[in-house]
Amino acid sequence: MNSKFIRCSYLLFLLLWSAATFAQTAAAPANQPGAQYSAQTSVASAAAPQGTAVSYASVSQVNGLLAQLEATSKSAQDDLTKLRIEKWKTDGSTKKQTLGNVDAVQRNLQSALPEIIAQLRNAPEDLPATFKLYRNLDALYDVMGSVAESVGAFGPKDDFQSLSNDLSSFEGTRKQLAERLANLAASKEQEIVRLRADLKTAQAAIPTAPPKKTIVDDNEPVKKPVVKKKPAAKKPATTAPATTPGQTPTAQPKQ
Repeated sequence: MNSKFIRCSYLLFLLLWSAATFAQTAAAPANQPGAQYSAQTSVASAAAPQGTAVSYASVSQVNGLLAQLEATSKSAQDDLTKLRIEKWKTDGSTKKQTLGNVDAVQRNLQSALPEIIAQLRNAPEDLPATFKLYRNLDALYDVMGSVAESVGAFGPKDDFQSLSNDLSSFEGTRKQLAERLANLAASKEQEIVRLRADLKTAQAAIPTAPPKKTIVDDNEPVKKPVVKKKPAAKKPATTAPATTPGQTPTAQPKQ
C-alpha cells in the first residue's frame, strides 16, 4: 500500500469527520437548553472584541478572502456535479474511490466550510478560526487534487480543466491564509510582549512599605501577670433603739 493512498484515505476521513460533526451540531433541537446555551455562547464569543478594535484593512482583507473562497466553493460544487464517473473506462475500484472522494468534498463544501467561514467572518483576527479554515482548505485541496488526477486520466478534458481552475483558486486562497496566519501570529506575539512590559512597569510603580521588625531580648525577665485582690466585704453597722422625747433610755443590765 503506497503512501499516497494512505494520505488520501486520511484526508478523506478528515473531511467526512468535519462534515459529520457539523451535521450533528446543526441537527440539535433548538428548544433544548444546552444546545441553545451553546449556540448563544459561540455567537457571543465570536462577536466579543479581542482587546483592541479590528482595523478596517484587516476586515477588508478577510472579507475579500472569504468572498473569493465562497465563489470557488460554488464553482467546485457545480463542476463536481457534472462529472459522469460511472461512464469512465476504468475498473470499479477506481470509480468507487473517486465517487467517495467527490462525495466527501461536496459534503464539506456544503456544510463544514460555510460554518468555518461564518466563524471567521464574526472574528476576523481570531487565530484558531483562521487556522481551522487553513487546515480545512489544505485537506480539500489534497482530496480534490486526487479527484482531478482521476478526471485527467479517465474523464473529459473539459471536466479536468474546470477542476484545475477550482484547484488553482483554492491554492491561491490557501497561500493568502498562510501569510495572514504568520502576520497575525507575529502581531499577537508583539502584543503579549508589550503587555508583559506594561505589567512589570505597573508592578514596579507600586510602593512597598518596609516590614516591621520585632526585637526579642532573651535576657529580659518574664513579667508575671498582676493578680488583683478582691476588696474585703464591709460589716453592717449596728443601730441604737429608737427613744421617744422625754423618755430616758432604759439601762441595760450588766451581765
